Amino acid sequence: MYMIVQDRNLLREKAVSLRIEGYSYSYIQNELKLPKSTLSDWLKMILFIPNKTTLDTIKNGTDKSARIRHQKRLTNTLVIQAEALDEIGNISFRDLWLFGVGLYLGEGTKKIESVRITNSDPRVIKIAVKWFIEVIGLSISNLTLSLHSYPDNDIDEDIEYWSVVSGIPISQFGKTQIDNRKDKHGKYKLPHGTVQLRVLANGNPKFGVSLHRRILGWIDAVAKQS
Repeated sequence: MYMIVQDRNLLREKAVSLRIEGYSYSYIQNELKLPKSTLSDWLKMILFIPNKTTLDTIKNGTDKSARIRHQKRLTNTLVIQAEALDEIGNISFRDLWLFGVGLYLGEGTKKIESVRITNSDPRVIKIAVKWFIEVIGLSISNLTLSLHSYPDNDIDEDIEYWSVVSGIPISQFGKTQIDNRKDKHGKYKLPHGTVQLRVLANGNPKFGVSLHRRILGWIDAVAKQS
């Protein structure tokens, strides 16, 4: 019985010593093979100032938790995106037609009788080009892009980027505009600027003013049934 008490007292002294040295409950528990409830009873009055080992453990644990949370978010996003892809299924001609009408309602010109879509999102530009070609019957030669960028951007790189996104040759790009307004730089600056996608009639009247009026007619037709 004396040996048991003596061993317990030694364990307690060791636990107190480790706590004073700045070790965590988890570390002491692992070293001395004691339950946390016992350590809590023995060490509750000990001032705890974590040492470097404890601080490193906490930091590594925090980093690991952050990585786990990030991986969970990434996995969850991929699952949701896969489900969304299944929900959409194959896009029909009519689906694309109506989607383009909605896109033009949000991003296209209405007051000027010229068919133009302005945006900084490459997905919008890609879908718009597809809509113009597959639904309206234009060819790439009927399309031009104009870049709106910033003084510290690599303009040639931006033009190359949008040419790849849209499939429109650089030779068909219009004049680039540089935004010199100071309040539009910094966090408000878009990485590749903004582009205006414009339809050129190229001598075909149905792709000029009449096309603009036709698109607005589609928008009105949808709006009347909404």
